[in-house]
Amino acid sequence: MNATRITPGLAGAPTKVDLVVVGLGITGVGVALDAVTRGLTVLAVDAHDLAFGTSRWSSKLVHGGLRYLAAGQVGVAHESAVERGILMEVTAPHLTHAIPTLMPFSSNVPGHQAVAARAATWAGDLLRRGARTSVRTLPRPRHLSPTEALQLAPSLRRPGLRGAMLGWDGQLEDDARLVTTVARTAAAHGAHVRTRARVLSATGTSVELRDELTGAAHTVTARTVVNATGVWAGDLVDEVRLRPSRGTHLVLREETVPDLRVVVYAPIPGTFNRFVLVLPQPDGTVYVGLTDEPAEGPVPDVPQPTEPEIGFLLDVVSAAFERPIHRTDVVGAFAGLRPLLDVPDAAHGAQSTADISRRHAVLTSRTGVVTVVGGKLTTYRRMAEDAVDAAVAHAGLDAGPCRTRTLPLAGAADRVTLTGLEQPARLVRRFGTDAGLVLNTAREVTGLGEDELLAPGVQGITLAELVFAVTHEAAADVDDLLDRRTRVGLVPADRSLAVPLAERALALAAPARRL
Repeated sequence: MNATRITPGLAGAPTKVDLVVVGLGITGVGVALDAVTRGLTVLAVDAHDLAFGTSRWSSKLVHGGLRYLAAGQVGVAHESAVERGILMEVTAPHLTHAIPTLMPFSSNVPGHQAVAARAATWAGDLLRRGARTSVRTLPRPRHLSPTEALQLAPSLRRPGLRGAMLGWDGQLEDDARLVTTVARTAAAHGAHVRTRARVLSATGTSVELRDELTGAAHTVTARTVVNATGVWAGDLVDEVRLRPSRGTHLVLREETVPDLRVVVYAPIPGTFNRFVLVLPQPDGTVYVGLTDEPAEGPVPDVPQPTEPEIGFLLDVVSAAFERPIHRTDVVGAFAGLRPLLDVPDAAHGAQSTADISRRHAVLTSRTGVVTVVGGKLTTYRRMAEDAVDAAVAHAGLDAGPCRTRTLPLAGAADRVTLTGLEQPARLVRRFGTDAGLVLNTAREVTGLGEDELLAPGVQGITLAELVFAVTHEAAADVDDLLDRRTRVGLVPADRSLAVPLAERALALAAPARRL
């Protein structure tokens, strides 16, 4: 593979390519990787940064589709299970791991709902088997006694606890890290990946760009253009109609729900198959989410959680745990907008956003722009494959077959190899076999020793990874480093403490940025 070429701005960018992809969220970088590995020349751009939009606001899970199965969306559920298996076993074992999930049967869960939960959990295992994901990757579910449930989640409310169902799903180290890794892989195969490059207008054969660093204009001619801008897709192609929904998460310290070793599914009262999830994270925080509310009005750059949503999440979770969780326990909150396609339902009229299918769609505009919308982070690879298939067919391009189903991402290796790496555990979790590259790059650029480069900062971040983010991952400022290359920014108090380290990394690494 070629040297990484993720850079901010448009200096030296090509003016003629086979395919331009607009948007560097998970779908956009997936399109770039799919297209370049089929032999196409690719320019991928974003007005802001890698993972600037919805891709960084997820629950950090790679879902097996159980929720969609419960909603009757069998095809979506199967697709999710298949793509989860590909991520965990082939393309990104270094960025994913199995995590147990717990559905507690407490006094507020009626017997018929407990029976349904058991059936759903076993149906989820059928999805795993249908996707041919190994039981070594995701073990089979089983029923737990109250004592066993409390061993995994000691903070659960004890009175009335009748047991629980234990299942398994996939968890990401970090959703924005996945986006960055796919982008690095695309760049290593020859794609031109540029942040701070705003699209002013686009047709199926040309794109007008503006370098957001210099203000310079840049025109690119292309054989085909793919719109992967998510909730902003309608701004680029006015024929696209979306109904965004907002999903809000809370961030807690791990001591708020101490010794939590599983994802807890807290049932939402009055519903049959909806839950609030309590998700322990590798950095010592816990996420609580998520909501599904219509998001009206203009699309903001950074969506904001609302107090009613925060209150709703706290109420549901407090009912499942021994100690109520208060507003003062919330150290951070974030919200993302799902780009749901607005398709009128003639039989049922307007649907709630929670009931709109998560199946993705690929649309071709009058001017030939191919738009991919909908879907989920877990199924990004399949979304990208379908979008490139449509673009290649529309433009009549000579392209090879899709390779991404069997193509490991940068740093990927089997779990035995990853376990045996003699590198810092945090770097292995976030970069896999490239952990040594990260450390060596930081050492060469800064001249500092390992003790200083690897000293754990806030939430465990290191100077080494921040330097690498500047030299190899197009990080141009403190926001890039703390809000997207790492996720310290999800806790405002931690972010403030981490700013000096980020500023130091920029000062040390910016002169050595690889252009």
